[in-house]
Amino acid sequence: MYELFFQKFNEKVPLTPEEQEQIKAYLTPKKLRKRQYLLQEGDICKSIAFVEKGALRAYTVDENMNEHVIQFAIEGWTISDLFSYLTAEPATYNIDALEDAELVLITRSAHEEFLKNLPKYETYIRLLITGAYIALQRRLTSNLSLLAEERYTSFTETYPDIAQRVPQHMIASYMGLTPETLSRVRKKMADRR
Repeated sequence: MYELFFQKFNEKVPLTPEEQEQIKAYLTPKKLRKRQYLLQEGDICKSIAFVEKGALRAYTVDENMNEHVIQFAIEGWTISDLFSYLTAEPATYNIDALEDAELVLITRSAHEEFLKNLPKYETYIRLLITGAYIALQRRLTSNLSLLAEERYTSFTETYPDIAQRVPQHMIASYMGLTPETLSRVRKKMADRR
């Protein structure tokens, strides 16, 4: 169950077999069925989830019941409401499975234990957070400066697996577009081919 987790960890920060066993003792496996929640808005986020198999999304719902997708996570990625996880305040995101999923959870207490006793884990988390921040900054710049067609092209080139596995209305939401606008963009692009 932990193969991909340790493969990705070792790509960033190599672990000894002993360190791997030490970490494994604190990890929690979890399976979700498609559409099942990992986290609901208002609950306290108690885990960071690493996706071994499947796809998830984090999103908010506004007062008009419109969903706004914040993040997707597929195999090898992590997902959480980091604010809630770190502060123990109520979550602002919902996280649910877009496909049946197998996850590896790192609880807050395990996270704290690793930070104290395993410097390699701290390095790994720093690299994950740095990568996430860079991706967020690129997404923000893209949404502010690129035309819809350029944004969609960038998304499909950067995340081809997600583009194939996630419904178009969720991709539109992630990009800050209406489904109708994304449909027009895709039609225009197809007509040019």
